[in-house]
Amino acid sequence: MATATPSPQPAASHNSLPGQLAGLLPSDKIVLRSADKVDLDKDTVTLPLRKGNANGKTVWYIITEASDVGIAHDLNVNYAPKLINMPIGCTACVQDVTLKTPSVEENRFGPAEINFNGGVDFSPARVLNPGPGVFPPATAEPGAVGETGYSPFIRVNGSPVVYNAPIVAVGDGPFDVIHHTNTADRVLGVHPAAPSGPGQYHQASVDLLLVHGFDAGQPILYISTESNDKVTATLERATYVPTLSQSPFNGGDDDLGSARERIFPFINGQVGANNSQAQGLIHLIKDGHATEDAYAGNVGLIQALRNGGDALNVQGDFPTLTDPRHSEAYSPLWEAQFGQWTDKAIKLGLDKRQIDENQIFNLAATHPDLITGPNGGPFGGQGVVINCPVIGFTLNAPADSLAAPVDGSQH
Repeated sequence: MATATPSPQPAASHNSLPGQLAGLLPSDKIVLRSADKVDLDKDTVTLPLRKGNANGKTVWYIITEASDVGIAHDLNVNYAPKLINMPIGCTACVQDVTLKTPSVEENRFGPAEINFNGGVDFSPARVLNPGPGVFPPATAEPGAVGETGYSPFIRVNGSPVVYNAPIVAVGDGPFDVIHHTNTADRVLGVHPAAPSGPGQYHQASVDLLLVHGFDAGQPILYISTESNDKVTATLERATYVPTLSQSPFNGGDDDLGSARERIFPFINGQVGANNSQAQGLIHLIKDGHATEDAYAGNVGLIQALRNGGDALNVQGDFPTLTDPRHSEAYSPLWEAQFGQWTDKAIKLGLDKRQIDENQIFNLAATHPDLITGPNGGPFGGQGVVINCPVIGFTLNAPADSLAAPVDGSQH
């Protein structure tokens, strides 16, 4: 049960992830330019924290993407043009927010305060109990739930630009960064702004637990903030927002009106803390301390994730890809296309770690006897979406897929 404070566990002796695994990530490997730092010893990214209001309560949020290229560059956030499609068929998927313009006496340099229509309830206890076969879980209760009117995707009244602005904390402190009763389950530290003197401006910041994955064969880092599915929100330590189920659209990727990209979780990949082929949701639960609260003092959990204990999902389009068709198709809203290895694949030892989108599609298209969707169903979109803004990469920038798509493998 995730609400009990676990005893720190010893770090693993061998790491099964490629790329840089310790120290501060160099700035040229950080994609989200607003990040103050990426600390690989603590497995955290430090981002600017902005103050807002939701129904009379103080809320704190981050900005990770914008649908306009100029504004994205101005804010040092990821450019995600697909977000302009978010309200298609789902007006509730985008919050229309207002700005409270500060007076001269209140603020000479800083941002205006956003008034959100809905906030987040961080008070529920996150509970994850493994099932008889580990996955699916016997119990999965998210530790955060979006209130009526909440979406992380916002649009300021009078502007068409869509921003990704997840709320990660509520209230005026102190902030609970152990059991997360008023913070998101990935918040490991909140740093209030220092007092600003004449001609100065200081901003609050937040430390968020990273997620490790792959894209185009390269190890990448991202964060997870919301999901429309209770089990996924629990596993991802994200806020449960069922409204996002209506985001455009299931199975959509590089198509008219789509706001989604594709991400590939595996259900039953190999397990083992030091196994270089380990991957998947069962691995996350068994080897990644997924049932525990995430907090800076839980050394066992932090080291397990640094050691490769994440699900190690594979993402599709990434901002650094060489072809603009793919780099500019990036979206933080990822549609999960779950893969399940068949008994045949496992028996033959073919259930190896996957690191590239096209290779997964090719495998699913040419060898349905080896990989299927959940419970042997068709491979493809299952209606689960996750808000996962990308942070950076730890080896080389994802540039090109490792394989060309075979005919009929994808749209």
